[in-house]
Amino acid sequence: MAAVKACSVLITGANRGLGLEMVKQLSEVTCPKRQIFACCRDPDGPKSEKLRELAEKHHGIITIVRLDVGDPCSIKESAKKVSSLLGKNGLNLLVNNAAVLAHGTMQSTTDQEMRDAFNTNLMGPFTVTKEYLPYLRAAAKASDRSGMSCDKAAIINISAGLGSMTQMLSLYSHFPTFSYSVSKSGLNMLTVYTAIELKQDEILCVSIHPGWVKTDMGGDKAPLESRDSVADILQVMSSLTEKQHGGFLDNTGKTLPW
Repeated sequence: MAAVKACSVLITGANRGLGLEMVKQLSEVTCPKRQIFACCRDPDGPKSEKLRELAEKHHGIITIVRLDVGDPCSIKESAKKVSSLLGKNGLNLLVNNAAVLAHGTMQSTTDQEMRDAFNTNLMGPFTVTKEYLPYLRAAAKASDRSGMSCDKAAIINISAGLGSMTQMLSLYSHFPTFSYSVSKSGLNMLTVYTAIELKQDEILCVSIHPGWVKTDMGGDKAPLESRDSVADILQVMSSLTEKQHGGFLDNTGKTLPW
């Protein structure tokens, strides 16, 4: 199976679910000089215990970084720490994974739930991407690879099928997640605009839907285990080129409708 060979990787929401599993699988792949920056809101809290154990097991590869995607000051502080460890070759891969989900219809969703969803699911990736963009540009310039790839310089936004305006027509009655769906739709648009602006820098930007996954957010009825979803996602990421730049794909690499 093809592997993501990016030397430096930063993942938000890395203390549980898909983020934690992605850190685990990437740390198990032999790759010279690999650095994984596993970011979460509370590295010392009980919800980060498994991440701390993983970092101890892979000492020198995984660095846990405090990063609250809803707090611009926290994002800036995280960038200071990461930049001090990156070196001149920059950041190869940014995975915007952190997200929140609340169930509810337009009428039952509270103002605060809507703010929380947009703050984490849309403003978070927007602010993190802008803060880390200089390091992604540095990686693109330092690379001797032609074209675009996740091994050179890339932004992967973990989105959702529930953020597809086309698919939501048939899904909404079964999955009434108004604030989550609207914010993920916004994330998909962020991917498109970011891709347009960063094309000249040869920084790849793609949205990926991981499938319905058995996590804290996905619930126990989900058909996909997180290890299988992440294995699929990493396979897709390893084969991405400029042909998928600005695209919306599922965990098998299939293009999804906006």
